[in-house]
Amino acid sequence: MKKTIFLAILFATQLFYAQNKVAKKPETVIIINNEIATMDQVIKYGNEGYVKSMNKGVSEEERNALAKKFGDKIGDREFIVVVEVFTEQEKIENDKKNQTAAAEQKPQVKQEQFILNVNDQAKDFTLKLVDGKEVKLSDLKGKVVLVNFWATWCAPCLQEFYDIPSKILEPFKNDNFVFLAISSGEAETAVAKKVVKLKNDGLDFNFGVDPKEVIWNQYAMNAIPKNFLIDQNGIIKYVAVGNAEGNLDKIASEIKKLLSK
Repeated sequence: MKKTIFLAILFATQLFYAQNKVAKKPETVIIINNEIATMDQVIKYGNEGYVKSMNKGVSEEERNALAKKFGDKIGDREFIVVVEVFTEQEKIENDKKNQTAAAEQKPQVKQEQFILNVNDQAKDFTLKLVDGKEVKLSDLKGKVVLVNFWATWCAPCLQEFYDIPSKILEPFKNDNFVFLAISSGEAETAVAKKVVKLKNDGLDFNFGVDPKEVIWNQYAMNAIPKNFLIDQNGIIKYVAVGNAEGNLDKIASEIKKLLSK
């Protein structure tokens, strides 16, 4: 009898942790010339100067087309990198262009990424969450707030999400800290559908929707993901774009600094 009770408790405990554990970050599928490839091939093409472009992420329609072609090799994977390579003739022409550009040494125009920057007062907003509740930024005064702009089609955004529980949420779960993930420019139905999968993977955030980009247009432009770290007085103290290595570690460090004040 005792053994039966012990096994029941053990099973319940394992089930609890299985349900609350963040799923392993989905693997990335690499496509080169419309065929599945390896990272070694990408590196080889890159070293030889054959890489024309590399897109981290595809549209839902493109993903479905790849899934239809490759079946289980794609499955429901959404972290897809599409690499285009030059033909021999294109490479010759590209090499000539690069040589000409290097000779002219024209400065590149930097693309603006932020409307609000460090030390700016954060614009107040009311965010509708996918569960129907609303959160007003000004009501969070006294707390440190991390605002993240993302989209369901953005692979770097989704990759970043899988690291947020361990690097951001867990370390500050007992502090005056709030994380708001704002989907920008997408219908609520599309976001809600994606959130179901994310929550099944253990990613249970404050998911909100900004279908008409009202909030986004007050904060930033161009690339996502973007993160805005806001202090207890509503002042932006740190901003980040993209999902580069070390981004979340730096954000976590900045959160810790603000909470210690």
